[in-house]
Amino acid sequence: MTPKYTAVVVTTGEGRHGGRSISGDGNLNVKHAFPKELGGAGDGTNPEQLLGAGWSACFRGALDRAASRQGIKLFNVDVTAEISLFAEGDNFWLGAVLRAQTGDVDRATLSRLMDDAHQLCPYSKATRGNVEVELVAEAA
Repeated sequence: MTPKYTAVVVTTGEGRHGGRSISGDGNLNVKHAFPKELGGAGDGTNPEQLLGAGWSACFRGALDRAASRQGIKLFNVDVTAEISLFAEGDNFWLGAVLRAQTGDVDRATLSRLMDDAHQLCPYSKATRGNVEVELVAEAA
């Protein structure tokens, strides 16, 4: 199958510890640093933030798709991705909370839309079975 789009990003230097990631088109150009919470300087971005940015944006689009399938229009929805890094010895893993906030629909409807979006979103599909995910609907 031919991909619809392929992003190319090169990371140089020491990766998450002072490296830099630059996309092929130059639109993404970030310095990496360990967060202060992990003993770093916190003066750059980290992989967990980048995953959160991509996943929340993708999930927001999937929410629109899920709503459209049910004849619902969403106008004011914010999606927050909370990406947690866990460690036990040398074993590291991720966890995520995807939180959607809106006044466009009631909580039960938003929760159903989030469940549907979680089945549609490529990030959700890619992490399924590998990352524990909690979906949280916050609505009027």
